[in-house]
Amino acid sequence: MNQNRLFVGNLSYQTADTDLQDYFSQAGAVTSVNVMFDKMTGKSRGFAFVEFATAEEANKAVEQFHNKDFQGRALTVNIAKPREERGSGGALWGGGGGRGNGEGRRERH
Repeated sequence: MNQNRLFVGNLSYQTADTDLQDYFSQAGAVTSVNVMFDKMTGKSRGFAFVEFATAEEANKAVEQFHNKDFQGRALTVNIAKPREERGSGGALWGGGGGRGNGEGRRERH
């Protein structure tokens, strides 16, 4: 697990990568910032991932910025959980259902 990567939530929808880069660099060397955007609307989803050069810097940032005001909002800052923990089973199930429906339609014609 990458202990250098932080989840940053409760962001203003106007927050840009550069805003977070500047703010979080107070805690150490920021190696990447990714504000997450909705694919359909192109609008910010209100959270981002910030990665530091070391786990020590990431932990310092959690202590320094969690529940602190940034652009008028109290940030949620914690070590990011690995992506594979998110329910991939749902996507698999949905794909199976789609194929089943398609086969059913073909049989009726």
